[in-house]
Amino acid sequence: MSWIDITVFAVYIIGMLAIGLHFYNRNETEEDYYVGGRNMSAGHIGLSLVATDVGGGFSIGLGGLGFTMGLSGNWMLFTGLLGAWLSAVLLIPRIYGIAREKKLLSFPQALQHHYSHNVAFVAGIISLIGYVGFTSSQVLAGAKLASATFPVLSLPQAVLLMGVVVVVYTVAGGMKAVVYTDSVQWVILMSGLVFIGIPIGFITIGGWQGLLSIVEPKLLSLTNVSFVQLFNWFITIVPIWFVGMTLYQRIYACRDEKTAIRAWRIAGLFEWPVMAFMGVLLGLFARVGFEQGMFTAIGYAPGSPMDAELGLPLFLRHILPVGLMGIMLAAYFSAIMSTADSCLMAASGNMLTDIIGRFNKKLASSITLSQIVTFLIGTFAILLALKMQNVLELMLYSYAFMVSGLLVPVLGILFLKNPSTKAAMTAMIAGGGLTLLLILTKVGLPFGLDANFFGMLLSLVSYLLVQTLFSETSKQP
Repeated sequence: MSWIDITVFAVYIIGMLAIGLHFYNRNETEEDYYVGGRNMSAGHIGLSLVATDVGGGFSIGLGGLGFTMGLSGNWMLFTGLLGAWLSAVLLIPRIYGIAREKKLLSFPQALQHHYSHNVAFVAGIISLIGYVGFTSSQVLAGAKLASATFPVLSLPQAVLLMGVVVVVYTVAGGMKAVVYTDSVQWVILMSGLVFIGIPIGFITIGGWQGLLSIVEPKLLSLTNVSFVQLFNWFITIVPIWFVGMTLYQRIYACRDEKTAIRAWRIAGLFEWPVMAFMGVLLGLFARVGFEQGMFTAIGYAPGSPMDAELGLPLFLRHILPVGLMGIMLAAYFSAIMSTADSCLMAASGNMLTDIIGRFNKKLASSITLSQIVTFLIGTFAILLALKMQNVLELMLYSYAFMVSGLLVPVLGILFLKNPSTKAAMTAMIAGGGLTLLLILTKVGLPFGLDANFFGMLLSLVSYLLVQTLFSETSKQP
């Protein structure tokens, strides 16, 4: 990589750190640190939402779907649009007023309001585990990209570089720094794709003629996807919009309910169709480049085995000239870091508000302790990325446990007048536990359904059963 690309990338890194340091002395309370002072605009929150949700998954997963499935891979992010708009209609009106009145800072606190302290405590532990895994996996993903791009960097060195940058600006600036850096990172990503990646990629493969001469017709179809695949995407992605700590923090950060709803609508539209089609289209371009022999010199001749998720990074590395490669590398890091910083803030909020605050509310309100906790969790996430090569599995297990265990209790507070604490606790343990068991034992599941389906089904059945047998007229202590 040329010195020009390195300079472009270095300027990007310095800019992210500068934003974090800018807000360092502007956080005076825990509300400033964790929910941005509850006065943020729809535009910044909306961009932050989509940057966090798409994040590193765009740079890896969506391009891989375009490589293997073609344009039909866009339907994965259509479920993101559904999740965003459903939560705007069902969740935000139910939650925002209570959050404002009670000054809520976390997702488990919303459960506490409707259930009990114990439910919130267990939910906080589940969410903390999930988001530590998320943070670590994003740091590792960024490190692998950096070490592949800069040969002088070993993977451990790259992990330290990525981790330190993310931790420093998140610890210093809190939620405001995260939201504003996410907004900047999203603009970088969109600009890189719209003005650099897609047009240069299209020209390099020979335009429509080159595309049509290589790809099978099914890859240009919007129906090259099974119902089971669509259903699995639906039950995997939509629920996170109802249980994600990163999302609740942004609901609370909005200046009013209308602002929050508008932000969620903005995020949904950016996920689908904007990001969905750009991502799979670039993945499809990478498939054409692979079939044209573009990657032969680096060991991937046409017809040879190749990880589909490597297609897009290799394609961009091949087609981009000096200078533009630095911009696109910054775009990739933007996607990854915008997820990592949000997950770090979520994990910190769970630890301080839902776990430490369960025993000492006064201690949990310290802005200094908030920064210390964020730093310690970030450091642990870096160490995890250094020591564990299977951190992705940890993330997936934590995610499955979080969604399968927490979705039904949330639905309970949305649709029931007196939701049962016993029902919520049972649903969290039964649903999340079954999903983890199915994943760990690798049992063959009928019809190709995801383990989440069975976990959420058990969670729902157990919740309704306990709710019926032990209906409550008031919350448990």
